[in-house]
Amino acid sequence: MSKKWWLHSIKILLLISFIVPMLAACAVSDTVKEKYPLESVNGSGNQTSYVYRAADQTVPEVAKQLVDKKKPEQQSAESTERMFLVYNDEVIQIQQAPDDPADTLIEIDSKEYVRNNYSSSFLEGYLLASVLNDLFDHGRYGKGTYRGYSSKDTYKPKTTYHTPTDQDLKKAPPMTVNRTGTIFKRSKNAESSAVGSGSSSSSGSTGKVVTGGSSSSKKSGSVFTKPKKSTPKIRKGSGRISRRR
Repeated sequence: MSKKWWLHSIKILLLISFIVPMLAACAVSDTVKEKYPLESVNGSGNQTSYVYRAADQTVPEVAKQLVDKKKPEQQSAESTERMFLVYNDEVIQIQQAPDDPADTLIEIDSKEYVRNNYSSSFLEGYLLASVLNDLFDHGRYGKGTYRGYSSKDTYKPKTTYHTPTDQDLKKAPPMTVNRTGTIFKRSKNAESSAVGSGSSSSSGSTGKVVTGGSSSSKKSGSVFTKPKKSTPKIRKGSGRISRRR
């Protein structure tokens, strides 16, 4: 009984060891998404920026909540105006809301967004040189002028800003991309084949069904042909048998 209990405990520990890292990988984004309302969406594809509002909370308070959830690769010095948290695949900028100093804005930027929109000189005052070199590929990127959502009217990003839609509220973060593909479906009728192609979206799926070939070339365009049922021909003949002497 004791041996079975130990084996069961080991299995549980192994299962936890696999699940915990997976949960930690997306814990910060999920926490922000579930806890705070979405303020802004910017960018597309792998260059995305999501801004959330934490009402009646200071910048250090919000930063501590996120750090307690998952420790970043680097954390900037504590400040009541602006702080940065650098993670493996995203950079979080926490800043005092310009329209209401009692609120805090949480901007979650993908690293590609930071590379193509931010100025490396702007981040030098917050992040270590080694982190900046890795983030901007040793000066290859970081030529932008964007400094964060609070200064978007002065430093406009390269991508277009838009007010978050209902789909953005449901999907963020991360932003998903619609994809198109082709589906091949075997027809119940052995004389024809069906090919459906279409793209999926939030409003549903649309597609077109095309049968192989026109009426005049239906037999040649078919994938499966119906076997012929004609009766095999039998040839009759006569012969002579002679005996060898």
